[in-house]
Amino acid sequence: MSETSNLYALILAGGSGTRFWPLSRNVRPKQLLNLFDEETLIEKAVNRLKGLVDPERVLVLTNEAQVDGIRKVLPTIPAENVVAEPARRDTAPAIALAAGWIAARDPEATMIALPADQLVMKDEEFRAVLQSAAEVARVKDAIITLGIRPDWACPSYGYIERGAKLDSVDTSHDVHEVTCFREKPSIQLAEEYLKSGNFSWNAGIFIWTIQTLVRELSQHCPQLAEFIETLQRAGDFKKVVADSFSDLEKVSIDYALMENAKTILNIEADVGWDDVGGWPSVAKYLNEDESGNTNRGKLVSVDSNNNIVFSAVDEMTIALLGVNDLIVVNTADAILVADRNDADQIKKLVEELPPELT
Repeated sequence: MSETSNLYALILAGGSGTRFWPLSRNVRPKQLLNLFDEETLIEKAVNRLKGLVDPERVLVLTNEAQVDGIRKVLPTIPAENVVAEPARRDTAPAIALAAGWIAARDPEATMIALPADQLVMKDEEFRAVLQSAAEVARVKDAIITLGIRPDWACPSYGYIERGAKLDSVDTSHDVHEVTCFREKPSIQLAEEYLKSGNFSWNAGIFIWTIQTLVRELSQHCPQLAEFIETLQRAGDFKKVVADSFSDLEKVSIDYALMENAKTILNIEADVGWDDVGGWPSVAKYLNEDESGNTNRGKLVSVDSNNNIVFSAVDEMTIALLGVNDLIVVNTADAILVADRNDADQIKKLVEELPPELT
C-alpha cells in the first residue's frame, strides 16, 4: 500500500472522556490514556494510518488544554498540525475547520475524518478499507461512511441501514447505498437490526473529497461551506479561526449533513473495531480470574465476583472482600468505587467534583 499524495486525515481529539474518570481528566482525556498497552489511543489512531497518509497531511484537532500532551505523544506529526479549537462547537464545525486547512493546501484533496479514541485491532484491513473508500469517494463524487459489521445487538451505537449494492464500483470492498441513519435503538430493535443483516454500526468515520463536502454543506449547512471557502482563501488562517470559529453553530456532523445529504455510500468493515465507551468496555481486554474479576494492577479478591479493577498506582494493591459487580479505579489523587451497572452515570459524578479533580 502506498501513500496517496492528495489524501489527508483529520483526527478529532477534542473529547474529555469523562466516563473514564478518575483516570481521564481535562488535560489527560480518553485519547491520551494507555488503557491496553504502552500506546495511547491517539498514538494508535495515528500509527494505523502509516503507509496510507503522510504525517505531514495529518491534522489533529483538539482543545487548548490538550495541545501539549498530544504533541508530546505524537512526535511524527508536525507540531503546527496539532490545532486547538477556540471553542467547543461539536463535530461539524471541527470538520469544516479541517476542510478549510486542507483546501488551502490542496483543493482537490480527499479527506478522512475519524475519532482519536477508538480501538481497531486489524490495522492492515483498516487501511485497505480506507483506501477503497477514498477511491470510491473520488470516482462517485460521494460521501462515504465506514460501517462496522455488528457482532451483537448493541443498543449504545447508532446504526446505518444499507440499501442496494453498487455493482459499478471497482473495489475489493462492497459498496452500498445508505437508506438512512438510525439513532441508538432499544435492545429489542437492535436485535432486529442484527437479524436483518442490513445494518452496520455507525463508527463516525467519514471519507469525502473537499469539493463534495463543500457542495453538500452548501445545500444543508451553508454557514460551514462559507467558512471552509473563507479559510481556503485566508492569508492568515489562525486569525480567521480565532475571529470566526466561535460564532459557528454548535452542531454534530450527523445533524448538519449526514441525515440530509443525498449522495452517501457505505462500506462495511470487519476491522476489530471498538468504541471503548467506558470501563465495562475495557474489561474484556484486561486480565480475568476464575471469579470473573478483570483487572490491571495488583489485586487480591475473596468471595468477590465480576468486578472491574484498574490501578494506575503500581505500588498499590486493591483488595476486595465479598463484593460483586463493582468498578474500582485508583489514581494518585482519587479513587472511584461504582456499581458496574451505573457506568454510564460516571459523567454525572464528574459534574459534582471540584475543578482540580476533573
